[in-house]
Amino acid sequence: MNTLWVIVNVIVMLALIGLLLWMQKKHVSFTKRVFAGLGLGVVFGVILQLIFGVDSAVITKSTDWFNLAGYGYVGLLQMVVIPLIMVSIISAIMNLKGRQNLGKMSASIIAVLLITVAIAAAVSIATSISFNLKAIDIKAGDRETQQGQKLEQKLGDVQDKTIPQQILEFVPTNPFADMTGARRSSTLAVVIFSAFIGVAVLGIDRKKPEQAATFRKLVEAVYAVVLRIVTLVLRLTPYGILALITKTVATTNVDEILKLIKFVGASYVALIVMFIIHLIIIALFGFNPIQYVRKVFPTLTFAFTSRSSAATIPLNVETQTKKLGVSEGIANLSATFGATIGQNGCAGIYPAMLACMIAPTVGIDPLSWGFIVKLILIVVISSFGVAGVGGGATFASLIVLSTMNLPVALAGLLISVEPLIDMGRTALNVNDSMVAGLVSSKVLKENDHDVFNNNVDLDNAVQA
Repeated sequence: MNTLWVIVNVIVMLALIGLLLWMQKKHVSFTKRVFAGLGLGVVFGVILQLIFGVDSAVITKSTDWFNLAGYGYVGLLQMVVIPLIMVSIISAIMNLKGRQNLGKMSASIIAVLLITVAIAAAVSIATSISFNLKAIDIKAGDRETQQGQKLEQKLGDVQDKTIPQQILEFVPTNPFADMTGARRSSTLAVVIFSAFIGVAVLGIDRKKPEQAATFRKLVEAVYAVVLRIVTLVLRLTPYGILALITKTVATTNVDEILKLIKFVGASYVALIVMFIIHLIIIALFGFNPIQYVRKVFPTLTFAFTSRSSAATIPLNVETQTKKLGVSEGIANLSATFGATIGQNGCAGIYPAMLACMIAPTVGIDPLSWGFIVKLILIVVISSFGVAGVGGGATFASLIVLSTMNLPVALAGLLISVEPLIDMGRTALNVNDSMVAGLVSSKVLKENDHDVFNNNVDLDNAVQA
């Protein structure tokens, strides 16, 4: 009987995908199809949970099939991340004009990321105190205890390395291994390696212009191919979101969320407040916040459902260049840096909130200025090199908690609501990288306001 229900569920999913295909053939806009996929997924997920229950074998087997569309799409995006980063950064640097400066671009982007992650930490501290969050008030079950033990085991990898040693991990000692994502800092290492190649081409321009011209043509050809691959993959976004959100809703345990509703509520209050601060920042630089939200919402929707900043890089870059008017060089740097540096959600809000919750258990007053200032500084420093994939927030928390001499095992108390909160954190991370790109493009006069103000849909970028 279970097998029959699984088949029925898969057929329904295929029918919903067929509906989205029909909408595409009717030339319904890309944004509307993304929203349609999101809405259909939420409704289908709720229905599945109401009929079968969150722990049902039917849902487990059904979502396993749904993963072909959901995680298959995420996998395709991850497939193009490293090639896109490499050719985009190499191309952007080797085509720098005289008024452009790689150092200024990088410094501006990183400055925005670090300033906003510091603000995010402050917002998180204020929210934690306002909601009176305390780890001692949360009851630990078997699952939470096991997660706490796992975190203590992972702690050894973090505690044994000083901050200088962690910074040294960014150096691409083996760029080919980093292209496979062998380390948590692999993405940033690939960025550094690609930047060296781009700078080298600029040097060869003066000494061996013919060789430089040949290399430029090769990179331009590869860049065109990679962008075409990205375009093909992005066309699958509505279907990927449909499958991802269906699984998320169908497998979310409402009872466990209600037990930790205070923490979930505080987390999303902090995330929303920080998102509003992002909008205030771009408004201060002369951009219309409403127009901005309308244009980036599909990208944030995918980030929310996929829970991967790294996988969102291709869509992030397309949104910045095609919809926000950010130059390609700045867009690629901000999207890539934002996936590994200064993540407002995973490296800012989450670790700071955990620290404030856990501090009272060891007799530390989270209201003391000494604790607050130290926590913000540690959050900013530890935000370098956080992986833009699932688990990045946990790693950032381990660094912050261990540096603050706080017990890390208590972080395991939140395992049941981790996926729900991680969706919001990832969306904020991606938004922060786009804000960094938009602000930097304005500061460096590399923004096309006509593109930003033009009411076009991303369909122009993902057409066949």
